Amino acid sequence: MEELDVRNRILSGTEELFMKYGVRSISMDDIARHLGVSKKTLYQHFADKDDLVTHVSSSHLERDIALFLELRKQSSNAIEELAKISMWIKEDLEKMNPTLLIDIQKYHPKAFHQWTRYKEEFVRKSVVQNIEQGKREGYFRPEVNAEVIALSRLLLLEAAFDDRHFPRDKFKLVDIQSQLFDLFVYGMCTDKGRNLYEEYKQRNENPTTITMKQTL
Repeated sequence: MEELDVRNRILSGTEELFMKYGVRSISMDDIARHLGVSKKTLYQHFADKDDLVTHVSSSHLERDIALFLELRKQSSNAIEELAKISMWIKEDLEKMNPTLLIDIQKYHPKAFHQWTRYKEEFVRKSVVQNIEQGKREGYFRPEVNAEVIALSRLLLLEAAFDDRHFPRDKFKLVDIQSQLFDLFVYGMCTDKGRNLYEEYKQRNENPTTITMKQTL
């Protein structure tokens, strides 16, 4: 049990550093110093930095999937689910260094493959499911093609991290994603859906609103 605790502590502490500073700028020395352990301890659990990055990514994505499934279970309709997703994304991006996924894409292909598979399999299917549910509930226009919109959503998610499109000295990642998310939702909505989404947005923007993690 103690070895498992050490491994989980390494994963958690490393993720904190990656979220704050990105991946490329963080060395195994930085991680050991942050955790107050020796590099030998790190290498007892992970072969090298690439192995550690891969396991941190896997752990993060597993938590994201569990949180999303719980979020979906607690949502009474497709619009509420999207409003909660918007709040969740905002909380995550406010803590994330915008270079994080770019670093992983450039220098850690195995970990990036995990993110790609998560996006193309889990996220795409979840978006399609939400759109079809919203159409049945009358919140989304019946002519909306769920597969087309889901794929376009993934492309916009990816584009937001590319500073060739959105220079970091001009745009904040959280603001980019917030604008693109609203564009995604409003483009599908009926009047009924738009009104409900506005209602949820007003609730979430209320200063007394508690965080997503506290609601789940």
